[in-house]
Amino acid sequence: MQPTSKTGVTFITTGTITGAGISSTVGGMGIAGSFGAVGIGATSVTAAGAVVGAALYGVFTGITTGDKAAVNTMGIGAIGGFGFSQIVGSIGFVAPKIGLAYGIGAASMTGIGAVFGLAAYGVFKVLDNSEFKETPMQVFERMETKVLEMDYYNAALIELDLFLSGDDINQKFADLEIEEELEKLKDKINNQQNEQPHQVENKTVLLNNQLPENWQCVKTLKGHFAKVNAVAIHPDSNTLISGSDDKQVIFWDLKTGKCLYNFVGQAEAILSVAISPDGKEIISGSVDRKISSWQLDTKKFNRTFYYLNNTYSHNGFVSVVAYSADNRIIVSGSTDKKIIIWGRYTGEYKRILNGHTAAVLAIAISPDSKTLFSGSADKNIRIWNLQTGEQKFILTEHLADVNTLAITPDGKTLISGSSDKTIKVWNLDTGELHRTFTKHSTEVLAIAIHPDGKTIASSSQDGIIKLWNLQTGEILENLSGFSPLIFSPNGKMLVSGGKGGTIKIWQLLKNREDVTLTGEWWEILGVDENAHGEDVKIAYRKLARLYHPDINNTDTAKAAMQVINQAYQHFQRLVNVNRG
Repeated sequence: MQPTSKTGVTFITTGTITGAGISSTVGGMGIAGSFGAVGIGATSVTAAGAVVGAALYGVFTGITTGDKAAVNTMGIGAIGGFGFSQIVGSIGFVAPKIGLAYGIGAASMTGIGAVFGLAAYGVFKVLDNSEFKETPMQVFERMETKVLEMDYYNAALIELDLFLSGDDINQKFADLEIEEELEKLKDKINNQQNEQPHQVENKTVLLNNQLPENWQCVKTLKGHFAKVNAVAIHPDSNTLISGSDDKQVIFWDLKTGKCLYNFVGQAEAILSVAISPDGKEIISGSVDRKISSWQLDTKKFNRTFYYLNNTYSHNGFVSVVAYSADNRIIVSGSTDKKIIIWGRYTGEYKRILNGHTAAVLAIAISPDSKTLFSGSADKNIRIWNLQTGEQKFILTEHLADVNTLAITPDGKTLISGSSDKTIKVWNLDTGELHRTFTKHSTEVLAIAIHPDGKTIASSSQDGIIKLWNLQTGEILENLSGFSPLIFSPNGKMLVSGGKGGTIKIWQLLKNREDVTLTGEWWEILGVDENAHGEDVKIAYRKLARLYHPDINNTDTAKAAMQVINQAYQHFQRLVNVNRG
């Protein structure tokens, strides 16, 4: 593959990642005009990022080579864009979650058309230099198929890079012996099927491995109809509440996985939830700009928190809510850049903390209820005196949005996670940065601290949860899951977001000769029960990248790979039974 072709791949890949990042930041988007309104999903935004990347490469190639074809394709695209604007009239771009509305005139449409023209030229040059025979449209179609599964958009980028570089991604997996392992599993399953054709256990996966201490998904909670944005665990570690884009707050039994109650009433997506330290009350913050409160024992609605004479709690989405440890106050943060202090029992507004210049995304309160920490899209962490409202310090080391904050139980260490892909550990006695963790490949969205104060869990946009030794920075384990993220107060469970509207319950397993997991095979592989066979295989491969002995030679990884293999084997048995 020629050097210019590799340069083109870099442009397209960077554009795709940027598109995905834009989508995750601004949420739902759409185009509105005289023709009506059309929603723009994450796939479209990601694909648009790829187009812009290709266009930039078109400009780069056209300038460096003096190729007139670049100018010609730009002109054709510009004419097409202008013609489109004449047909549909005025249109606009809207992103409700960040309060954006922007008109697009004929001149802008002409420019957009020119970008698409350059994109076509850029992809053509990539393929021409790589001596590859597919057309640009065929490449984009293959990319779109991958990008449609946003959990695997990284796999789309890897495949594009490997394919254009002449490497066969299937050979990469063969090098890891994964394909060979799959074939062995199939042979073993077929032999067992011939011997015992109809004796298949399809309720639970029984694992008799001697596992070192590790975290295992033992249950998946299904009840929400859309993405889960927030979770909170009761102080007794037996129940859980969750808030979702489906506008519901659901109360769960952690032991049985059953839904105990649905709290409804908010008009838009639920972005944040919290349970009072005494376990008697819950609150939620929503896109509808309100904070609502319920009594947990009676399930009765308490109140809506109103700011002065406003009919809302904030002038923007309520992105985060939290109780102080002493039960006296509630703190909320919003996209309106404000932090508001409320009386927990009265619901009255007490104080506004101004200082952030962008949306407030994260809040943490010290165990002694005296200090407040806030993270924002302005890249800064601000430290406040919670009793006086005075701002004490500003921490400015992050290079992008500060999405999540957590404080160790002793109140001496603050951990922050950011869109710059880093986790930073701060010494609160000195205010100094103690350590930076850099192993995540995409933005860090959630952080949870184990009650022992020695272990933290972090989740990123790529669907990887990492468990760290807080003192050394060593990665203890990798899990498959998403934000939100929280440890139970007793330290025995970890709760994370799953795919769609699911929630994963992880349990800490100790060294035992016989381990029986109540999780189903699809929970172990991280797929839906009715997932397509190819999706199950992709999930198996994804886990193998984390745990296969050729990649990770630890005892924990070896044991985990055995668990994964047995789950996949269980799936194959069911497939054979259905065929029979």
